[in-house]
Amino acid sequence: MQGLGPNDSLAVKDQYATSKGLDIRISFHDRYSTNRQGYLNWLISNYDIREGFKVLEIGCGSGGLWLSHDDVITRCEELFLTDMSEGMIKTAKENIGQYDNVIYQIEDIQNLSFEDDLFDVVIANAMLYHVPDLDRGLYEVRRVLKDEGIFYCATFGENNFTDILADWFKLSGEKFNPNHNFTMQNGYDKLSRHFESVTPLIYEDSLHITDMEDLVTYLKSLSSFKAVLDLSDDRIRDILNEHVSFGTIDLPKEYGMFICR
Repeated sequence: MQGLGPNDSLAVKDQYATSKGLDIRISFHDRYSTNRQGYLNWLISNYDIREGFKVLEIGCGSGGLWLSHDDVITRCEELFLTDMSEGMIKTAKENIGQYDNVIYQIEDIQNLSFEDDLFDVVIANAMLYHVPDLDRGLYEVRRVLKDEGIFYCATFGENNFTDILADWFKLSGEKFNPNHNFTMQNGYDKLSRHFESVTPLIYEDSLHITDMEDLVTYLKSLSSFKAVLDLSDDRIRDILNEHVSFGTIDLPKEYGMFICR
């Protein structure tokens, strides 16, 4: 799978210029995921963040990872929350608030501004598949990470609910182009070029959807489902209703993370 081209990179920037679409997707998963621990809570529960650590999150988005985790934030000597999008940084700052040890700034994983061997922990969740030059980005992560540091990165699998939905809507080719640049299936090999130890963890979850209107809104927020936007809401509902059973739709989820040393 090739990296993103210039036009793809611009599309990503447009998609994440504000938190609106991301908020729709996060809210949908929060409401209908069957694993009530929550994906972000599961992620942070697997982090080894100790007193006095310097921590960097790349692609922090709206800052959702840190909400209700004041104990982890205050444990850090410094916590850098970074994103390529100025709009995301603004939203993260509004959501998380001001802490003496939290620094918000714009960063590109391919050209980090930090000195070598600075961080005890680096985090990059649901963003590595957007990086045009992933090897360069991972090189930069390894450069700013201490020798004994840990890199945590989360992503999705290639056998996900979006593939099932694409089949329902008969989307293929240019109409459905899922981003598989970095997945739970191929991530190990890509990370192993830069880290001696790479451990995958799978998050067990699924979707139990009871309100089709929420699913319609969710589908229209997905960049890989642009063809759905050409359909009327009524047509989208008709297609979804063909797969409703006892008032609900159940779909598999394949998510996880890698722990790299």
